[in-house]
Amino acid sequence: MHIPLFDLTRQYSDLREELLGKIDEALLGGRVILGEAVKELEKSIADLIGVKHAIGVANGSDALLIAVAALGIGPGDYVITTPYTFFATVSSITRNGATPLFADIDPITYNIDLDKVEELLQIHPERERIKAIIPVHLFGQSMELGRLENIREIYGVKIIEDCAQSIGASWSYPDGSTVMTGSIGDLSTFSFFPTKNLGAYGDGGMITTDDDELAAFCRSYRVHGSPVKYVHDMIGINSRLDELQAIVLNTKLKHLQEYERRRIEIASKYAEHFERAGLGFGVSSMDEDQFLSDNTQQMTKDRSSHNAQPTTYSDVVIHCPSAPYSMNGEPRTANDYCFSHVFHQYVVRFEGFSREQRDSLRDYLAEQGIGTSIYYPMGLHQQKCFAYLGVPTGALPETEMACEETLALPIFPEMTDEEIKYVVDKIAESVTNER
Repeated sequence: MHIPLFDLTRQYSDLREELLGKIDEALLGGRVILGEAVKELEKSIADLIGVKHAIGVANGSDALLIAVAALGIGPGDYVITTPYTFFATVSSITRNGATPLFADIDPITYNIDLDKVEELLQIHPERERIKAIIPVHLFGQSMELGRLENIREIYGVKIIEDCAQSIGASWSYPDGSTVMTGSIGDLSTFSFFPTKNLGAYGDGGMITTDDDELAAFCRSYRVHGSPVKYVHDMIGINSRLDELQAIVLNTKLKHLQEYERRRIEIASKYAEHFERAGLGFGVSSMDEDQFLSDNTQQMTKDRSSHNAQPTTYSDVVIHCPSAPYSMNGEPRTANDYCFSHVFHQYVVRFEGFSREQRDSLRDYLAEQGIGTSIYYPMGLHQQKCFAYLGVPTGALPETEMACEETLALPIFPEMTDEEIKYVVDKIAESVTNER
């Protein structure tokens, strides 16, 4: 059996006839850059997220770069972000001349630890120069949006939400109201890279905001700083979303709810199969607050055991991603659309494995026809290009441990139940042989 990490071909076969007709219509019409399909997509994304403005750009990296520039952040300024993310989150800061400050991650959600963020805001010797925070809703799981809003109010910093992996994810407030990721940031950014939950067949990105002036800046900056053709108020960049990718995204957007419901189902089935195999620790039936409390405390104090008593092989504990949840602790189901986790990636943690054991498992799965990936092999503070920041290995232990112990397994809406079981069976074979 061959199971890729992500399979574009199955999805395309379902959409092929509709897509080709619309692409043919656009090409015959002769408008292929920032045309009507782009305008339609911008309106649809703004409506989905619940904001006034959505600005299409060439890719998610440019979206971040433009968002940082729009806030006037530059040399001498600091921006707090996570070291456990794709490169562009941090390069958007440095390319604007500012300096990133890394806050370590939460060991369960892998999102930036907001306690660590507040520590930096309180104790950094140049805290008055910290202008913004870029939280990443990693792997599709929403940050605590309510707390981010409180941090912005208390410390006077701006928020740029990196939603590259989280379109469709949401946060529920205690009063029952719900907001989407990408709605509370001063600016928020999205990526439509082909493997994303809403992916193009090339590059694409989006910026969302409720601020009229920031929206105008972004629209101008994406066309060389030109609010009117051939008139330039600033030096911007060329970052236009093309019409063909917008057609693809408009078509797929109609299916996004269906796709993400299936991702939730796949995540639940993974957890069930791991538990049946005596390997996994899933949280599909637990109170999420209790899960986070128990696991964070335990993983911090003792990484060789777990107070939920999962089965272990050679001191290895397999942690499945946390389930979708609501503020009252009731697990969400595939019938809800307001998920807090939309499973862009299904990342499993092999607590107790060395990096070599994790990599050996990955090699074994490849031999069995199973695609996997490592997100990410090292923290960004460990990258050679960021050595000048002076953050040594060991300074961000949760990030570094996640880089050693995690592995992304196949997940895409067209994945079958048989394929899910096959992946878990092959992991069970490999881990059992490690005893």
